[in-house]
Amino acid sequence: MGFVKEEKSKKVLRGVKTVFFLITMLISFLLFSAPILLVIADTLLPFSLLSASLSPSSLSLQTLSSHFNNYDFRYSLVDIPLVSIIRSVVIICVYNLCDGPRLSRGPYLGITTICSVSSLIYVSFKAPRVFRVSSTDRGEYVRAMEIALFVCSLLLAIGHVAVAYRTSCRERRKLWVYKIDIEAVSACKNMVFPRYQKILLEGRVK
Repeated sequence: MGFVKEEKSKKVLRGVKTVFFLITMLISFLLFSAPILLVIADTLLPFSLLSASLSPSSLSLQTLSSHFNNYDFRYSLVDIPLVSIIRSVVIICVYNLCDGPRLSRGPYLGITTICSVSSLIYVSFKAPRVFRVSSTDRGEYVRAMEIALFVCSLLLAIGHVAVAYRTSCRERRKLWVYKIDIEAVSACKNMVFPRYQKILLEGRVK
């Protein structure tokens, strides 16, 4: 009986360790992929909320064309998702073009901050005017979706800055670790750290 209980306890312990390992790997993957996942969310969520605010009509090319033709800064909301898409495209392009050193300082964090702050200013400037002149015959659901659209755009802009800062700090820590043992990086540069060959050259010059 004691042997059976011990086997069961070992199986339970192995199961707990496996679940913990999987959860840790999932969290690590989400954190590592945060810039890409945030760009996807920034592209899809605003359009989904815009489509919900247009209820009972649905969002289509014809509807979008009609909104563009009748665009008014004080009434139209179609520009909010467009701001999110433009912001996301610029940020993801810069992220893909930057290597380790550039992610740790300079272009990525700087351009992400500029894009996010610019969109924050635009959305914050537009929101009071939209709700000040909004008609009183709108349903509560539509108004709630419009508010959610603005809040979502603001939060995603802040999220881009937070993720860019975290990515910058992570890459800066990597660079610091690799600079400590430059010979170890040299041995592994062709297998593990191809993005940090520039650091090796700088270290050898010094």
